[in-house]
Amino acid sequence: MEQIKSLFYRPSAAAVVALFSVTVFYIFAGVEFSKLMGAASWVNYAARIGIVALPMCLLMVAGEIDISIGAMIPAGAMTTAIISGHFELPMIFGIIGALSVGVIVGVINGILAIRTNVPTLIITLATLVGMQGVVLAGSKLLTGSASVPLTAPDWAKTLFGQLMFGGSHQVIIIWWVALAIVFWFFLHMSKYGNWIFAMGGDKESARNAGIPVNRMTVLLFVLTSTSAAFVGMCHAILFNSAQVSGGMNDIFNIIVSVVVGGVLLTGGFGTVFGVFVGTLTFAVVNKGIDFTAIDRNWANLIIGVMLLIAVAMNESFRAFALRASVGKKGATPEPTPEKAT
Repeated sequence: MEQIKSLFYRPSAAAVVALFSVTVFYIFAGVEFSKLMGAASWVNYAARIGIVALPMCLLMVAGEIDISIGAMIPAGAMTTAIISGHFELPMIFGIIGALSVGVIVGVINGILAIRTNVPTLIITLATLVGMQGVVLAGSKLLTGSASVPLTAPDWAKTLFGQLMFGGSHQVIIIWWVALAIVFWFFLHMSKYGNWIFAMGGDKESARNAGIPVNRMTVLLFVLTSTSAAFVGMCHAILFNSAQVSGGMNDIFNIIVSVVVGGVLLTGGFGTVFGVFVGTLTFAVVNKGIDFTAIDRNWANLIIGVMLLIAVAMNESFRAFALRASVGKKGATPEPTPEKAT
């Protein structure tokens, strides 16, 4: 019984409960379980937002947030398409260009975060608006259009844009799973993960303990921004084109996935596994409604309600875990009975 109860002490507990509840909801709504689980649309979408949600998990555990990702997805796509599509340079230059844009914007966000007292929500909001303008103006200036075609070579299609399993599932799913393993090891099995949790708890205490808070903050912003540019690059290679607004609406979806995954908005609490499951949950909710008779316009309402419930569940499970931890520390061992003489 204690082992079962201990499962609810974990940050990922809310995500698992949410996924189970959503699946049961759709089954009662008349969706065949095998049909829902076999659909490629929600898995592809989960991989797309999940790649960005993973570093966002680390950033939010550290007590920060980055909403400029909404501009970095189209920035990565447009950079790839302009370099290798419009100017017809080798694809490797388009890939390097897209990732470089992600690194540059991430460094800018990180430096502003550590050099100013402005909340990172405001900093990255400014970066979001600024990059939207840069992408649109740059595309109009260089190509005269807001949409740029791209013809990717076979090796790029295989690595970043291939369709698998009969032409339905995208290769980006493999990237998502592989990166989830890498980020899980980074956060939960390395000293850097301990640093991130310490930063989310109290940055000043972490700094006094010798943790390089500033360098870690910049690194986390770079990871988040570059992952968004990577997703945009993969999207451009897969669909042979890029648009200045493609992927811009994914900001909210990514943050919801992270919160549903058990990460607190205040930082210091969360797991990579929880975010992985939270991303699956959000994708099932967002795309699964297409398999029901429910009006598609109700999807946003369902997502909003799910977010409110997820936040409440996260706080409840966290409080539950803290009470259990305090109870264990405060417990005194029972005296050992003396042997009869």
